[in-house]
Amino acid sequence: MLSVFLQTLPFFLIIGLGYGAGRSGFFPEVATAWLTKFVFYFALSAMLFRFSANLTLADVLDWNFVMAYLWATGFVYGIATMVALLRRISIQEVAIEAQCAVIGNVGFLGVPMLAMLMGEAAIGPVMIVLAVDLIVFGSLVVILITGSRDGRMSLGILRTVGLGLLKNPMIVSIVLGLTWSGLRIPIPDPMNDFVAILGGAATPGALFAIGASLASKSAERATISGWLSFCKLVLHPGFVALSALVLFRVEPYAAAVMIAAASLPVAGNVYMLAQHYGVAPKRVSASILISTTAAIVTVSLVIGWVNQLY
Repeated sequence: MLSVFLQTLPFFLIIGLGYGAGRSGFFPEVATAWLTKFVFYFALSAMLFRFSANLTLADVLDWNFVMAYLWATGFVYGIATMVALLRRISIQEVAIEAQCAVIGNVGFLGVPMLAMLMGEAAIGPVMIVLAVDLIVFGSLVVILITGSRDGRMSLGILRTVGLGLLKNPMIVSIVLGLTWSGLRIPIPDPMNDFVAILGGAATPGALFAIGASLASKSAERATISGWLSFCKLVLHPGFVALSALVLFRVEPYAAAVMIAAASLPVAGNVYMLAQHYGVAPKRVSASILISTTAAIVTVSLVIGWVNQLY
């Protein structure tokens, strides 16, 4: 377990470096925003394209895996929703809290870290987790917030969701990569070197950006945020383990990657959504801060355990 902790420590040290740079004012919020945009639209997209272009749809798509992750994530989503409804808060706040409980930082933290710690073979399962998070739960939160405001479902809401998915560079890069692979077009050496160099900036850039963004976040409403962090760091990987290992019996290595991905802290894009719609941004901010800090220990424990599964 100590060796796993030492393996994950460099990732969190880069996050800590970013946090220090942001907290000291050396790396201001505007710089963080631009770095995040570079990683999101260029570096991470290049990394995902490069990985997916070397896979086939058959390598990636496993419906048993999808159902296992969907069932477990939906179950924890339901728990967070019920607890939120018992507190009699608005549907919009319920949707955001449920999102905090199940959506981890798979894109910025999971893709680079799990590929490095568990091998490049992990990228296929990680991409499935990322796709389910973005397509199913990313769409659901927009539908719930927009629908509760309008008082009804409309084609406009579905159009907003569809356009959001089409404009998401992570979805686009995965689809383009798999399409390229499916057409069996060899990647020219200059292009392969280009995406390799650009994608190489994703790991340090994403981790530094996570840390710098945490510098502007506070731990207000720590009770609720602590509960949401518990859902994300403990309940989510716990129910994913139950689903993958017992209910659906996913292949051991893929199950291990799925559980590790589920153990990641609350994603930064949940805060972007909360801020965009003006729904509990401080609560989400605190959940990201608390879960990311606690993840230094919890993620190491989970990865140390799942490494014994395969």
